[in-house]
Amino acid sequence: MRLDHDIENALISMVRDAARIEIMPRFRNLSAGAITAKSSSIDLVTVADVAAEEHVTRALQTILPGAVVIGEEAVSADPAILDQVADAEVAVIVDPIDGTWNYAHGLSTFGVILAVTVRGKTVFGLLYDPVNDDWVQASLGGGAWMASPGLDPRRLHVAPQRAFSEANGFVPHFMFAKDEQLAVVQGMAQAKRVTSLFCSCHEYRMMAQGHVDFVQTEGLNCWDHAAGVLAALEAGGHAQLSDGRDYAPELTQGYLTVATGQQMRDEVISELGLR
Repeated sequence: MRLDHDIENALISMVRDAARIEIMPRFRNLSAGAITAKSSSIDLVTVADVAAEEHVTRALQTILPGAVVIGEEAVSADPAILDQVADAEVAVIVDPIDGTWNYAHGLSTFGVILAVTVRGKTVFGLLYDPVNDDWVQASLGGGAWMASPGLDPRRLHVAPQRAFSEANGFVPHFMFAKDEQLAVVQGMAQAKRVTSLFCSCHEYRMMAQGHVDFVQTEGLNCWDHAAGVLAALEAGGHAQLSDGRDYAPELTQGYLTVATGQQMRDEVISELGLR
C-alpha cells in the first residue's frame, strides 16, 4: 500500500506547520525550566518536543482519522503504546524533535521525523529540517526524493560501493555498552571518516543523498529509524541487523546497519566487532 499523494502532501504541510508554530520560535529561546532529562543527562526533552507532538497528534485526527499515533514523548509516558506498531492497520510514528540535545544547546542539526506504517510495514517516511525548510521524503516503491518549497523534487541515490577503508559513516559509539566501545572505536578508525551528528534525521538524510556510506546504530527506537531506513532503501541502499534480520519498526533490540550495499554492511559489522 502507498499513501495517496494528497495525504502525503498534507502530512508534509502538517509537519512544516508544527515546526513553524511550535519548534522554531523556541529555538535558542528556551529557559532552563523548559529542558528536562529523561533516561540520562543526554536524553533530553523540551517544551517544544511536547508541543510539536501534540500539534501533530491533533492534526492527524483529520488527515488520517483512526490511525494509531506513536509519538516518542507519548511512548515515554506510556510504553504500552509501542505495542501497537506491529499490528495497527495504519500507524503514524513521530519524533517531534530528533536531535533534542542539539536543539536544546542551540545547534541547528535537528529535525522532525515521521513515518507511516500499514500493518507494520513502513510505506511513507519524512525527514524534515525546520531550519532550512526542506525535507527528504520516501514512499514504498516510489523512491526517495529531496524537496523544498518552490523547487522540483530531486530523486536520491546512495553512494557507489567502495571499500570500508575509503568509507564515510556515522556511528554513535557512546550508545554502545562500555565493554563494546573500545572495539567499536578501533573499527571506526579503519574507515576514512566516521563521526556522529547526534541526530538520526540528518544522518539518514546524508545517507539517502549519497554523502555517506553507512549509518550504524545501537538501539532501534522506531521514531529514529523507520522513516530513515525507508529513505535509504528507496535510494538503493541496504538495511539489516547484525544477526541477519531485516529491519522492521516493531523491533526494539539489535544492531542496525544501513549501508550502500550488502558488502559495505558486512565490512561495517566485521570492522566494528558486532557479530
